[in-house]
Amino acid sequence: MSLVLDPTAQDLLFREARTANTFTDEPVTDEQVQAIYDLVKYGPTAFNQSPLRITLVRSAEARERLVRHMAEGNRPKTATAPLVAILSADNEFHEELPALLPHFPAAKDLFFSERPVRESAAGMNAALQAAYFIIGVRAAGLAAGPMTGLDFAGVQKEFLDDDHTPLMVVNIGRPGPDAWHGRSPRLAYDEVVTTV
Repeated sequence: MSLVLDPTAQDLLFREARTANTFTDEPVTDEQVQAIYDLVKYGPTAFNQSPLRITLVRSAEARERLVRHMAEGNRPKTATAPLVAILSADNEFHEELPALLPHFPAAKDLFFSERPVRESAAGMNAALQAAYFIIGVRAAGLAAGPMTGLDFAGVQKEFLDDDHTPLMVVNIGRPGPDAWHGRSPRLAYDEVVTTV
């Protein structure tokens, strides 16, 4: 059985896509980021909670502050990418639920009145949205370099507040010379899927 999605699109989004380690200096525009978001915002989350928040790091001063919090091996990539996004989970996402879930306005207080519950839900659902975001970057013809090698507490203190938990940093741009390693192996279907 074949997939409905065109094979070229399959390659762009999955088979040929890699985590980029180098980038050209071609800028990533606000219009491109808007287009990415306008596509990926439709990806599902529980209760449509949509807790992902995106902080774009554009200025040289902000970039320098961020690079200090990256793991040593990730610093050159973050320093030279045309655009860097800090993806975080909004632990107060429930405040938006009456607008995002109009058919069930009671969900805000019924399920998410306690902070630990919100933090767990926000982390899981924002991680889903982060994956959608990476696919959206690829759909825009750009390369993404998602990284979790960073000082999370430092990034939170430097760029966010106590209501936002950083998940990852994503370098974004057109791939540069020697942008990626060879494709690493993947598990086979029968190693992952079990029928009961």
